[in-house]
Formats: sequence, structure tokens, C-alpha cells
Amino acid sequence: MFIAGNVLQAIATILDTILWLYMWVIIIRALISWVNPDPWNPIVQFLDRVTEPVLSQIRRRVGIGGMGFDFSPIIAILIIMFFQMAVVASLKDLALRIH
Repeated sequence: MFIAGNVLQAIATILDTILWLYMWVIIIRALISWVNPDPWNPIVQFLDRVTEPVLSQIRRRVGIGGMGFDFSPIIAILIIMFFQMAVVASLKDLALRIH
């Protein structure tokens, strides 16, 4: 059973790292959007390609605030934090119990 515990621990760690990295990509994209970046810059294009599918889904469901402020990055970060606290923590606890 310890092998299953180790596998679950590894999955939880990898998932936590991926969520953490994606959260930082969203933060960087939000910060860059404040300075009106060059849309042809490869870094800006990468950030848009990686984050736009998630942020557009949130924008479609929530809408843009009354003054035109885009709350989708904040909501996405909160969702990521929820997944880290609920799903990843549960996987880690389950892995410890299996050991």
C-alpha cells in the first residue's frame, strides 16, 4: 500500500506545483496588462494563449465590473487557491493515511 501512498503524494505535489505556476502566470499577465504591452511580443502572446481560455470562461459567467475593471484574474486566483486547499490537501492527507 505504500506505493499507492507515494503515487498519490507525487500526484498531489505535481498538481500543487502546476497550480502554483499557473497562478503566477495569471498574476504576471494581469500586471503586464497595466502597461499596455506590445501584442506582438512573444512573451505577451504566450501569456495570452495560456491564460485566456480560463479567464474568458470566468468573464463570460461573471461579466465585467461596472467601471470596466476585469475581476477574472482575481477570481481565477481564488479558484486556484481553493483547489490547492481542497483537492491537493485532500490528496496529501489520503496519501499519508495509506502509508
